[in-house]
Amino acid sequence: MNKRLITIGFLILFIAIIGKLIFFAAKNIKVDDFHKAAVIFVIDSSASNQKNLPDQIRYTKSLCSILDPEDEIKILKVSESSYLIYEGSPSNSKGITKAVEAFTQYNSKDYGTAYGEGLKKAFEHCLTMKKEGYVPAIVVIGDLENEGAIEKQINWNTLPENVRGVKEYIPEIAMMFVYAHPEKLDLVKTKLNPVLGEKKLIIANKTNVDKANRRFLEAIGR
Repeated sequence: MNKRLITIGFLILFIAIIGKLIFFAAKNIKVDDFHKAAVIFVIDSSASNQKNLPDQIRYTKSLCSILDPEDEIKILKVSESSYLIYEGSPSNSKGITKAVEAFTQYNSKDYGTAYGEGLKKAFEHCLTMKKEGYVPAIVVIGDLENEGAIEKQINWNTLPENVRGVKEYIPEIAMMFVYAHPEKLDLVKTKLNPVLGEKKLIIANKTNVDKANRRFLEAIGR
């Protein structure tokens, strides 16, 4: 009888010790907080960029495929003007394809590139999505050539200050520029690296764009 009581006592003690160890281990496990991202795409569909557009659209969809269904994306086209052609889940592949195919078709009159107008709208969307609880980021896809109306183009002298102003409200904002010529990307790096830093600014030309996705995910906290 005493042996049985002692055995039961040791068993209870053993279970209690194991239970405590499991409790403390669970308590100290660090669970990463998941933050929904809002990715604003700015895609050049101007006449001068049409030859590169199929690859750039494929890249856009490949990036969307590695985002989370809870994330939100918006796609702005850039040509003579810039406007929103898609918003919704990155997992809606059919919806993205339909929107892009319908609104980025070749038009010989769409020669200009309203990148400045597109970035201004992208910043506005980022500020809105930040208020909605998202981590905003901007992906610019195109050759970054300034063509057409000057007032719609990128002003490289004022862009850093504009980004700095947005950073006051969105300290974690990330930007990625892909598919432009290395000379243009070097200009991006020179102008924006002092504002965004190495981890929040990603650049890639067409020869190394496949390496950019991992860095982009890290930039948005994945």
